Order: sequence, then structure tokens, then C-alpha cells
Amino acid sequence: MIDLTLILAAGVASGTVLLFAAIGEIFAERAGVLNLGVEGMMLFGAVAGFSVAAATGNPWLGLVVAMLAGGLLSLLHAVMAIHLRAEQVISGLALTFLGTGLARVLGDGLSSVGAVATLPRLTVPLLAEVPLIGPVLFREQSVLTYVGFLLVPLAVYWIDRTRPGLHLRAVGERPAAADAQGIDVVRLRYLYVLVGGLLAGLAGATITLAISPGWFGDQTTNGRGWIAIGLVIFAQWSPLRAALGAYLFGAIFRFIIDIQGVPAVLGFPNPFQAGRSATFFLEMLPYAFVIVVVVIGSREALRRRVGAPAALGIPYVRGERGG
Repeated sequence: MIDLTLILAAGVASGTVLLFAAIGEIFAERAGVLNLGVEGMMLFGAVAGFSVAAATGNPWLGLVVAMLAGGLLSLLHAVMAIHLRAEQVISGLALTFLGTGLARVLGDGLSSVGAVATLPRLTVPLLAEVPLIGPVLFREQSVLTYVGFLLVPLAVYWIDRTRPGLHLRAVGERPAAADAQGIDVVRLRYLYVLVGGLLAGLAGATITLAISPGWFGDQTTNGRGWIAIGLVIFAQWSPLRAALGAYLFGAIFRFIIDIQGVPAVLGFPNPFQAGRSATFFLEMLPYAFVIVVVVIGSREALRRRVGAPAALGIPYVRGERGG
């Protein structure tokens, strides 16, 4: 039998990784900067956090270093995209290659380190006893899962209900008009690209210090950075929708694992126990879904500009028409 509660609880835990990365990318893109380097920043943050936690025995210090590592890489992209006005797609892809390469070099030998100190897991009294949602959301979840719960409403409130959020949206929609109103477009774009990098580093550390502790390898992120980018389009640049999508993907990944251990489905032999080809097919589905979402979402964004910042991917030059 498949335990639905276990699948959903695991989906919330692993979906937190996607949540951090997606919300970070939402902030960057809302400011008008496309960053495709999320995968590289996540992997670099994962190795930085893991290595520091292994060396010091302090996972909180590892978490801080992971965020700084992701932020450092994001600033490289900010310089290229904002200051030098390079093509943002190419710069982002280069950042992924750089972060992945650095992580592989610095992480060489870490796979044999073994167990490291990890972030605590908490059960919230009373809330954990609420039927249905209690065991899923509030029982034995990592402290970072609860941070994710808080981050979503804070991000929504910041973007939609505050003056700095209004400035953020103005910079991403009409940077020239924002500049005319005295808003420092360049400074805000740097700031929110940095925020995206910090959250991407946090996402990477969530894997190695909370979700899959005690191991680091080349496949630690396993494409989650690309899924996070797809989630931004799927969510139409909304943190709340991004959270729902992140937890959904997390549950799908856990379901793929659990379905392979069930001998029968609805009274019929389980076809996904047949061998490696069936396993590969299941593991492919989430990534195929992301590709479809990105293609459809991109066409919709081009046709209606639904949710997509109008100046996304367009360098801003003061005094230039259309900036």
C-alpha cells in the first residue's frame, strides 16, 4: 500500500528546495533580470554548506556560508547582465557551468565524508494533531520547511503590499519611468539578483543539510534548478503559486519512488516494477512536464504578457528609449 500522508509530507520537505530557488528567481525576474544560473548556484551552495558543516560540526554556519556562496555567484551574473549589459541567457548558462564546475572541484572527496551535523527537525505541538494537514505539514519537518512556510506570505506581502515591492515591480515593468521617479534601477536590480542568489544557495544547503544529509555528489541538485525556473513560469511569477507547484513536484518525486515498490495497482500487476526502462520513464516525467510548462508558458507570456515583467531580460540604459 502507498501511504499518501507519507508522500505528501515528503513532498513538502523536498518541495522546500524548489520553493527557495523559485522564489529567489521570482525576485530577480520581477526586477527584470533573467538568471538561468540557478542550478549552478544551488550546487555551489550545496557543496559550500556541506563542507563547512563537515569541517566545523555547525550546520547553521554551513547554511550561512551556502547562502553567501550562492550570492557571490549571482553577483557575477549581475555584473555581466546589468553593468556590462551582456545577453542574460548566455550569462546565466555560463553561471550554471561555472557553479557546477566549482562544486565538482571543491566537492571532490566529500562523498566519502559520511554523516555531518544536520539542521534540526521539529514537530509543532497541537498543529501536528490536526487531521489530514497536521501530519503532512507539522510533524517531524526540518526547521527550513517552516522557514519556507513563512517565506511565502512574506514574499507575497513584500511584492504586492509594500512600497519597496512597488519599486520592484516598477523596475521590472517600466524601468525608465521608475528612474524618472527617482528609483535607482541599477541598485535594485543588483539587490534582487543577489536575493535570488542567496535563496538559491539556501536551496542547495537545504538538500545537503536537511533533506538528504550526509552525502554530496555531482547529482546532488539533480536538475532541481531547472525545475525551479520552470516553476516561475508555471506560477506566473507569483510566490504563492510557486509554493503550490514546488510542493506538488516534491510529492511527485516521492510518488515515483514509492510506486516502484508496489506489486499491484488497482488489482493489476504494477508495470513500473518491470525494470530500468520503466524507472527511467517515471523519472523523466517531471522534467518532461517542466519542458511543456516552459514552452506553453513562454508562448502565453509572449502573447499576453500574463505575469511576465515587461522589461524582463532587457538591459536598462538611462536615456535610451524603450528602456
